[in-house]
Amino acid sequence: MLDSFKRWIAGGPDGPAWRDVADWARQRGAGFKRAHDDEGFVVDAALDARPWRLEWGPPQRGYIEGHELRLRIELGLSQNLQMLLLSRPLFETLERQTFETYTATTQTHIDVSTPEEMRWLAMYPKVPLADRDLRNHFGAVAWSPTSAAAWLDGPVSQRLAEARLGPLCDDPALVLMTLRGRVYLRLQLAVPEVATLEAMAVLFETAAVQAVHVAGARARDAATVWPSTASTAWQTQLLPDEGEGRSRN
Repeated sequence: MLDSFKRWIAGGPDGPAWRDVADWARQRGAGFKRAHDDEGFVVDAALDARPWRLEWGPPQRGYIEGHELRLRIELGLSQNLQMLLLSRPLFETLERQTFETYTATTQTHIDVSTPEEMRWLAMYPKVPLADRDLRNHFGAVAWSPTSAAAWLDGPVSQRLAEARLGPLCDDPALVLMTLRGRVYLRLQLAVPEVATLEAMAVLFETAAVQAVHVAGARARDAATVWPSTASTAWQTQLLPDEGEGRSRN
């Protein structure tokens, strides 16, 4: 507020307006607000009544330079459903850094202060990606490679291929993952153009829907061995919890 007051006194511009982004959010039935100190913005949307958030601003990961686009949704997925997709250049960079950290040094344990993205590269097996173009531009690891392959096949693969013709054509740093019951997407993004925001929102929502489908399939498989009362319906899993807070990662 103080900065805004100073700008008002000085007669200067009151920060970027991002009117096109605000209009895009409104067309999607979402809320838009500028972040503190005009360093970015936040869009609050929903997918089948389940809230999700988009943020653009300074990065929260050291491997992303400039500005970062972040999307997240709470789905209540199984804690064991840990799946990670990275753009190929980022995958190779983090894999090399992970190797140097945990193999080429005397370190014998995994440092929990490092991001999950790096720890998982050391802990989990690689996911066999069926599509050749997907393999050329992305890499993936997961606690269950079979579940991750099912997650990335079909609609998610199609959305990634579509994005490769636009915002992902130069293989920017991209992270798509399931973690602690949520789905996350991170993208290195210097300029938040509406076309990019829409493409990433569509990819993110598709990944969220498919993650729920994979979780449902896993629950049904488990039910053939152990009795389970877990619901696997998409609409049921996407009902918001009462009083649910939004934690940041």
